[in-house]
Amino acid sequence: MTTSAETDAAATVLEDLLIDDTEEALKAVGSTDYYDETLDDEDEEWAIKQRQGRRSDGILSCPACFTTLCMDCQRHEKYVHQYRAMFVQNCRIVENERLRLPAHRAAKKTRKSKKKSSANETTPPNVPEVHLNASEDEVYKPVRCSVCDTEVALMDNDEVYHFHNVVPSYS
Repeated sequence: MTTSAETDAAATVLEDLLIDDTEEALKAVGSTDYYDETLDDEDEEWAIKQRQGRRSDGILSCPACFTTLCMDCQRHEKYVHQYRAMFVQNCRIVENERLRLPAHRAAKKTRKSKKKSSANETTPPNVPEVHLNASEDEVYKPVRCSVCDTEVALMDNDEVYHFHNVVPSYS
């Protein structure tokens, strides 16, 4: 049978071992390249420099590979999963495809008749309806992530990007 003195002595030895191991682990972490106390501040300075003082509604990333696509965008007031931007990165415009989107839902009937007359300009069935203030004469180009080729946006005639398939990080 063990006495309380023996139990206390064993607990003290165990505590000393744990404290020593913790101190050694902290020393090891501090001496490696895995942690740097200044990195958050440096990253914040870099992001501010990239934005050039502009405020943004979020930082947009590709949903497939999480590559940063835009750091300066404006969120749609009604459709909160959509954003528009003029300055993007890691995006590729598909020049040989054109998408014609109706100005409102009532234009769906006329789109079917125009689709027959225009073989070059089609709306693929897998493209989500993007709610834009556009006339029927406007044509949009698909925009893809340059890293993984996922469709993330459409570009209008004014070279404004309308993002609809992105992961936002709010800044």
